[in-house]
Amino acid sequence: MKVSNMNIPVNTQMSLNVPERRAYKTSEGLLCRDPFIMLYDGRYFLYKTAVREGVDCIVSEDLENWSEPVRVFSTPENFHGIDSFFWAPECHYYKGNFYIFTSVLSSKTNHRNISVYRADNPLGPFEDIADGCVGKPDWDTIDGTLYVDGKGQPWMVFVHEWTSMPDKNGAMCAARLSEDLTHFIDEPIELFRARDPKWARNGVTDGPFLCKADNGKLIMIWSNCSEKGYVIGKVSSASGEIDGEWSQEEELLYERGLKPDYTVDGGHGMLFFDKDNVLRLAFHGPNTRPENPDFPHLILKEVGFDGETLYIKDQV
Repeated sequence: MKVSNMNIPVNTQMSLNVPERRAYKTSEGLLCRDPFIMLYDGRYFLYKTAVREGVDCIVSEDLENWSEPVRVFSTPENFHGIDSFFWAPECHYYKGNFYIFTSVLSSKTNHRNISVYRADNPLGPFEDIADGCVGKPDWDTIDGTLYVDGKGQPWMVFVHEWTSMPDKNGAMCAARLSEDLTHFIDEPIELFRARDPKWARNGVTDGPFLCKADNGKLIMIWSNCSEKGYVIGKVSSASGEIDGEWSQEEELLYERGLKPDYTVDGGHGMLFFDKDNVLRLAFHGPNTRPENPDFPHLILKEVGFDGETLYIKDQV
């Protein structure tokens, strides 16, 4: 199985100023929405939906004890964002640099678009390199993720939000990116719609993340809502190509009540390999507001692949 950010080469000349004080514990309910975890040089770097002042990262050596937040991108003066900045930041390594994709409601377009920031290390400081935003200026676009195909071509897979769709049925889309990841080099293609699977209850497409199985199958996890709330679904391209035919799986990867210990709804997941080469799923649940007493927190699960589909392994 191949996922983003596998085996990032370590820059021995790089000095990272990582806080040593442990401030948060996963087991105590780490407040989090839209987690993205990257393993680099023996540490886990967690990026999540952030505050208006910038994008933060917290760091761990064991996925349990986490540092104080490090501000990796600070909102500059005259920033183009006008509301609810920095949804779902993801950090990807690509050809010697680290890139953050995040969603911002932009004054340049009056739509939510995806910003791209670059740095030479995962703690920044990152700089805005996309002149405000990437994508179609008249679309609401969120949740951009990076996928590099077998020919080395970078793609952005992203959400065409239901808010700018005439039938309020959101779409998952993809577009080829320039080599510097700052703009699309051709028109986006539509992969599927939110209401395509039988289990879907609304028009939300959310949190895409892709992985390539050893048998060549290209798999995407993504989120919508079933009758039991926020969930993680699975869709795949049997050809292994991003512009192939995508088929929804009826069985969900995660849904409240699917197993006895799945007591909350949850979604916006991503996959990563830990230090022991174990494939893990990170997501948040329950899908409540942060001020709710039952607040959204980081959830981690071990994942397997049986040759056809991803599944969450039972807790030992």
